[in-house]
Amino acid sequence: MGETIGFAFSSFIFFFIGFEVLLAFARFFGLYVVVQERTCRIYTLWGQVKGAIDEPGFYFLPARLGLDALLINFFGKCYVVDLRLDQEYLRGVPVNSEEGAPMGIGVWYEMYISDPVNYLFKNTDPRGSLRASVSSAAVRCLSNMKLANMLENRHQMSRTVRAEVSPQSHQWGYKVGSVYIRKVHFRDRGMLREIEIKVVTRLRQVTSAIRQDGANQVNLITSSAERQAAVEFAKAAALRPQIVGGALHEIAEDPEIVQVMFEILETQRLLEAEGADLTIIPPGGRADGLINLLSSLPSGSDRPVQPVPMPPMPVAAPQQRMPQG
Repeated sequence: MGETIGFAFSSFIFFFIGFEVLLAFARFFGLYVVVQERTCRIYTLWGQVKGAIDEPGFYFLPARLGLDALLINFFGKCYVVDLRLDQEYLRGVPVNSEEGAPMGIGVWYEMYISDPVNYLFKNTDPRGSLRASVSSAAVRCLSNMKLANMLENRHQMSRTVRAEVSPQSHQWGYKVGSVYIRKVHFRDRGMLREIEIKVVTRLRQVTSAIRQDGANQVNLITSSAERQAAVEFAKAAALRPQIVGGALHEIAEDPEIVQVMFEILETQRLLEAEGADLTIIPPGGRADGLINLLSSLPSGSDRPVQPVPMPPMPVAAPQQRMPQG
């Protein structure tokens, strides 16, 4: 039993370690290679490119490169190129507008390696060359544009820069993807201050105009309302004498009511007079004695009290019915 366990353990160690050692020797002598996704392997020997593999998978190198695959690891070199999408942002590319305003443009662009061989051997710094190409294309294509177009038409500007850069970048193994003008700004701080002052002044003018227009509208509405109210009050004042006159005309048709009304008005006038004392005595047999008593009493003023006897209440005469027929 112990011999079986020992044999199994030794077999596991042999296959686990020995297999890895065998694969390492196979890779060292260039028998096979595993290519990862979005990578490219370029093999050179004696200064010449022998082959390039950019598809992911397992490859038997002698079948792809011939007998040179056995010598590349000793006398050649293998380059691993990353083919994934990359991006970069250029800040403040200096340009001038048609009006002479110094502007700065921020350019964001995407790129990926389309030709790994040209990327490695056509240019020593393809990324820096692409950056310089994008910057020079932005200066060349976007200078002397009108300031309004430069601030508004970013999509058209992006397409112009991309069309200018793409042919040059392809020679260096790069492929330019999306290009977008993200920011357009003024580079002169003094000009920025002047623009801010003008904007603030314009905002104040617009605000004042809005306030004045609102005040004018309020005054117009107020004056219209006052005019309508004055017209209505004038109509009411014109109707009041007519209404009072009509009521007095109806009252004047009955002489008894007219007499009582004038007596009430006279009494009210006496009451409203300053310093006047008024005593109303009902009619009767004892009225003379009460009048003499009140006349002898002192009053609040120097004038003697003037008693006013109450007039007898009128008695309505019985109405006579007119014989019919």
